[in-house]
Amino acid sequence: MAAIELIATATFGLEAVVAREVRDLGYDEVTVDNGKVTFKADESAICRANLWLRSADRVLVKMGEFPATSFEELFEKTKALPWPDWIPEDANFPVEGKSIRSKLFSVPDCQAIVKKAVVESMKRRYRRQWFEETGPRYTIEVALLKDVATLTIDTSGAGLHKRGYRKLASAAPLKETLAAAMISLAHWFPDRLLIDPFCGSGTIPIEAALIGLNRAPGLKREFAAEKWPVIPARLWQAARQEAEDLVRLQPVLQIRGTDVDKEVLSLARYHARQAGVDGHIHWQQMPVAELRTQQKYGYIICNPPYGQRLEELPAVERLYQEMGRVFKALDTWSFYVLTAHHNFEKLFGRRSDKKRKLYNGRIECNYYQFLGPKPPRRHP
Repeated sequence: MAAIELIATATFGLEAVVAREVRDLGYDEVTVDNGKVTFKADESAICRANLWLRSADRVLVKMGEFPATSFEELFEKTKALPWPDWIPEDANFPVEGKSIRSKLFSVPDCQAIVKKAVVESMKRRYRRQWFEETGPRYTIEVALLKDVATLTIDTSGAGLHKRGYRKLASAAPLKETLAAAMISLAHWFPDRLLIDPFCGSGTIPIEAALIGLNRAPGLKREFAAEKWPVIPARLWQAARQEAEDLVRLQPVLQIRGTDVDKEVLSLARYHARQAGVDGHIHWQQMPVAELRTQQKYGYIICNPPYGQRLEELPAVERLYQEMGRVFKALDTWSFYVLTAHHNFEKLFGRRSDKKRKLYNGRIECNYYQFLGPKPPRRHP
């Protein structure tokens, strides 16, 4: 098969992080747009991108992109795309859709038109009038933005944040993809101490351990495209073997997860065992007021409570003030804090060196970055 176009979808604000991850995999023809990173590669990239991308939401095959201002135009241009090159005659191929600022604003109608067009394309190839759809799943999406339709097939299945280790959830879990992006944006070095004083069910420390071990985040799960006949099983086997071979066997990681809640810490320990990183993280029940360390040049990366409910706000604001007092003593450390509270810097008592708008689910947040001094260079 010739070079194909793939799209790694990204949460708003994380496109540059995802683009860097794509380039790190060796794919150079990269285009960055709002919510997505498009790149050209071969079939093996479907396997490798699903296994390795830490901050992307999904990996899609881009089937085509074209202007569409009428249902007839959408139908004819969709039918002209090479659907049978990807979709076998027994495939289950549901159609999902979205439309933003487009004349074709009725999503159900667009879905129906695309479904009909794909069926017509497959009729010509397979010479049959009816498709039972009992085989592997090929989720098609029609996305309309400003009268331009983009047609894709989802290769991931469940979103890439579902690594396979988090079987249980706390009340407000942080997505694994966002946690990984927070660590990437902090430029954490695996030989430095990392502390999450609000670790909850353990997502930030676990994602840090996976990064420190160079373990592909998708190793413990399956993907929709693993059942596609068009991608040979040997490509998946080679990609998984490559990922296994690249795991660092005996790194010395200093990662700590602390929380005041005993129950969520038991979840964190369980998730770390599921992820295979329990031996690399130290867990401790402790309020942030008791945080102390003699080590220098470490990192605090955390997602503290936001105070979304009005009755929670006074306690959260006191917590931020407490953080400011405790963190001030760690004068050689760097701090990275994700919160939706707009007065965080004032309560914390310090202006951030950088801040970046990110979304935790549908909650608009700022990622505040307080940069500590660089450690002295080590001489051989």
